[in-house]
Amino acid sequence: MSSPIRVTVWNEGVHEKTHEEVRKVYPNGMHAVIAEALQGAGFTTRTATLDEPEHGLTQEVLAQTDVLTWWGHMAHNRVEDAIADRVAKRVLEGMGLIVLHSGHMSKPFLRLMGTTGALKWREIGERERLWVVDPTHPIVQGLEEQIVIEHEEMYGEHFDVPAPDQLVYVSWFQGGEVFRSGCCWNRGMGKIFYFRPGHETYPTYYQKEVQQVIINAVKWAAPVQLPSVTYWHKPEPLEKF
Repeated sequence: MSSPIRVTVWNEGVHEKTHEEVRKVYPNGMHAVIAEALQGAGFTTRTATLDEPEHGLTQEVLAQTDVLTWWGHMAHNRVEDAIADRVAKRVLEGMGLIVLHSGHMSKPFLRLMGTTGALKWREIGERERLWVVDPTHPIVQGLEEQIVIEHEEMYGEHFDVPAPDQLVYVSWFQGGEVFRSGCCWNRGMGKIFYFRPGHETYPTYYQKEVQQVIINAVKWAAPVQLPSVTYWHKPEPLEKF
């Protein structure tokens, strides 16, 4: 029997301490809600937050992490560059990375994308419809062709990221905007999934369909056994010539 996927759920954990409206929605932090859902799916789960030593992402923790989920917003600049580099390096080595909502401006994500991550936004609690655009992708397994979130923050195009290797979801908002809300990339040996929903003042991470997308994304992003690759040496020719 294979070992359970090991997930570290990272959340900067600032809003819950400084904004009462956020604390009412996520009294123990949104990372607790996400971790509980992942634990219920059979994953081995731990949490980490900004204020912990090394932001809870020590070399040892990352070495024991198959997939890292990342939520950040108001404290991107407080993430130490060395820790961001450490996370990006682990992704290149094979660790999966699930970037949630405003994590599009996080240091690890921008390092791996090489772009600004910029977009349009509006916060008036409008309806969001996430439409599946790749019904064959593992991330949509067991889900309907659309997910309706009654109240969410709007993100709109243009989203300044590289063209996704696979596009899984596109969102429509009541105000008229559309957005590439479920994007997959390969970087080095690692897989990255960006999933748009999850503004801190709305109970989005309690919604079962949203939880299922994250569960599916963790399964998809988890490392698999790959051929050993060696760089920076001069191998002997395999054929005579």
